[in-house]
Amino acid sequence: MSDDATSPAAVRRIIDAIADLRAHRPLAESTIRGIVDDYLGGRVTDYQMSAWLATVACTGLGPAETAALTMAYVDSGLRLTHSGAGRVVDKHSTGGVGDKVSLFVTPVVAACGVPVVKVSGRGLGFMGGTVDKLESLAGLRLDLSAAEVADTLKAVGMVITGQSDELVPGDRATYALRDVTGTVESMPLIAASVMSKKIATGAAAVVLDVKCGEGALVPGLSEARTLARLMIDIGRAADVECRAVLTDMDRPLGRAVGNAAEVREAIQALHGEVFPGYHEVCREIATQMVSLGRPELELAACADLVDRAVAGGEALRTFRRWVEHQGGDVAQIDDPDRLPSARNEIVVPATEDGWVTAIRPTEIGKAALWLGAGRFHPQASLDHSAAVLLDRQVGEQVTAGEPLARLLWNGGRPDEAEKAVRAAFRIGGRPPASSGAVLEVVSGS
Repeated sequence: MSDDATSPAAVRRIIDAIADLRAHRPLAESTIRGIVDDYLGGRVTDYQMSAWLATVACTGLGPAETAALTMAYVDSGLRLTHSGAGRVVDKHSTGGVGDKVSLFVTPVVAACGVPVVKVSGRGLGFMGGTVDKLESLAGLRLDLSAAEVADTLKAVGMVITGQSDELVPGDRATYALRDVTGTVESMPLIAASVMSKKIATGAAAVVLDVKCGEGALVPGLSEARTLARLMIDIGRAADVECRAVLTDMDRPLGRAVGNAAEVREAIQALHGEVFPGYHEVCREIATQMVSLGRPELELAACADLVDRAVAGGEALRTFRRWVEHQGGDVAQIDDPDRLPSARNEIVVPATEDGWVTAIRPTEIGKAALWLGAGRFHPQASLDHSAAVLLDRQVGEQVTAGEPLARLLWNGGRPDEAEKAVRAAFRIGGRPPASSGAVLEVVSGS
């Protein structure tokens, strides 16, 4: 947005809103809509909008205000409709380190006969975004128009596209700003951002992957439940059925953290390979999505459909058809070694024998940032080949000198990345107590 706003009325509106928030006076729906419209129209500057976002992060918004912000984002663009497409389902994650769940579950659910439309964003902080990951595929278009979304859904049964000037531009404009203003973790801003995209897609039902733990936007299970219920309530008001799967983010998900590396891991998973935590989370979310799309089926039957879609290869074929339809290079799907590859590698070895008792996801996320896999500011370019690969996950045994992780890099600060990875790992004399990656499911009932 511009930093030369010239509308006194717009400036007064946002300044008054900041004062009202600080005084804990509720904001009118018209005020919230006006702020979003003013920012999109260039009548409010980046620094003024940053001040409003920071105030929201400090004071919070009530449920009605959060719903108003959500719908202001939705109404800033088109709301898709999918007549004749069946019961369209979507999913969204609140973000995590190594979270490439969408790359797996979207084609799996489509292969089960449930149409999926997903509007995805870019990364926030050290958490990668689905769009960033998929841009590792040469030629893949992720800026589809509404007409192209409808065409792709009809042809393939699934769509993944980024935000655009047509779809939730209000959220798109503030999404990147949140990344650099310390407002990523705000619960109402998370809920409004997530649910605006879900409502705008025109989906009849949504599964929300709400992550909690050190590497999540919300640290505790109680906060995750609160966020889940807030988003479910927003969805209900917009006639979108929602379920939330609460998942663990006290460790990275899978073994790959970095854009092309995560695409490669997702392709391997579609071939049937199992990665720590990743398979469990993907299977649960895919099963819940199929259940929402085909409510006549029992949950166990939905899980069986998911397993057969992977084992029979139809999920991988669906992913390949989708990449081809949106202009991507299917040779990279057939041979993932064609994905971007870094020139340099650093092996981080264990310094003692034992079991990996913990891997701090924030440190692994920071390491990926130092290597260039994420952004320190909104306009920064990414190195899609940069990655942290975990040779050991929590609960696995290691001998001194064996690799804990590998750093793939071309530039950036590999020295700082190596320090972060070393700080991430904890080695103990006995294996840790096992725990699942799926914590619970919260329904809208």
